[in-house]
Amino acid sequence: MKVKKVPQRMCTGCMEMKPKKELIRVVKNKEGEVSIDLTGKKPGRGAYICKSVECLEKAFKTRKLERNLETTLSQEVHEKLKEEIRDER
Repeated sequence: MKVKKVPQRMCTGCMEMKPKKELIRVVKNKEGEVSIDLTGKKPGRGAYICKSVECLEKAFKTRKLERNLETTLSQEVHEKLKEEIRDER
């Protein structure tokens, strides 16, 4: 029996490779709106974050999330993402 390959993605905050299902996808659509993609299927440019506020803070502080999404993120988007990650747990 063949072993199924588990897709791996890198967390933008801690820069560790983890299974895709353990991470949260943050996506920027064509209109430039940033949102959390819980299904992993929304169209647009995506970046992955661990399900921890610490990784989100680190990604914002180093601007890696902005670089990966190719956009500037406002403080209100940061607060919204932080709130949604807290709700996700």
